Amino acid sequence: MEKRTDKNSYTILFAVVMVVVVGALLAFTASSLKPSITENQRLEKQQNILYALGINDNDESNAVFISTAKAPEAFKNNVTDQLVITIDASGKIVKTQTRDEYVAETKQEPYLIDVKKEQENAKNGKNRKLPLFVGQRDGNTYYVAPIYGKGLWDAIWGYVAVDKDMVVQGAYFDHKGETPGLGANIKQRYFMDDFIGEHLLSEDGVFKGITVAKGNADPKNNNKTDNAVDAIAGATITGDGVTAMIKSDLKLYKPYFDTLKNN
Repeated sequence: MEKRTDKNSYTILFAVVMVVVVGALLAFTASSLKPSITENQRLEKQQNILYALGINDNDESNAVFISTAKAPEAFKNNVTDQLVITIDASGKIVKTQTRDEYVAETKQEPYLIDVKKEQENAKNGKNRKLPLFVGQRDGNTYYVAPIYGKGLWDAIWGYVAVDKDMVVQGAYFDHKGETPGLGANIKQRYFMDDFIGEHLLSEDGVFKGITVAKGNADPKNNNKTDNAVDAIAGATITGDGVTAMIKSDLKLYKPYFDTLKNN
């Protein structure tokens, strides 16, 4: 007897088999690519941190990372420690760990800490881990902190290098989906360079952050103590996002910098 293949049961069976086969192929592909993806993420984070530290291949006007081939060695030579500062829900420091102490406890490098996840932990009343990268450049010690926020369309993030007085020495910003030619320009050198020399604290030591200000009275950014930089034309909401993540995330590090001054 000839088998009929136009029945619903055959259609359903065929669909189930295809779902299983395609699912297995996707799972295999994802598993195969995971080591490569993880390695790319590691190198990108190292490049971001080094860029903020001032170690890059910039030309006269463009922001250029050092190559992925050079990044691991440059990171090893210039980042002298990776601190993990744990704070409670009130912002009080619970403990500060060196890179070796943190790796021994978690088997994870501090630069792989998920800043977004740590923000969620804080919102839920849990302790939050704050990575802080201690680096050397031209004989000076600088501290690089990761920040994370929301732009117009999606996530924005960055790395900001400061000295012990919380004066900015370098910055790198990036985004997931801001508008090309507008909000996407937060990763352009002319915008990032404006932050260099800006003070995060007021003259009396109060944390003020840095406002990305539309109609800033200092368009050439000569005044480094006004806690403001000029906004990108047509990118007000993205600029507000940069302002917010600087003020919310970098403020959390102030207790640590207070301890540096007291030592």
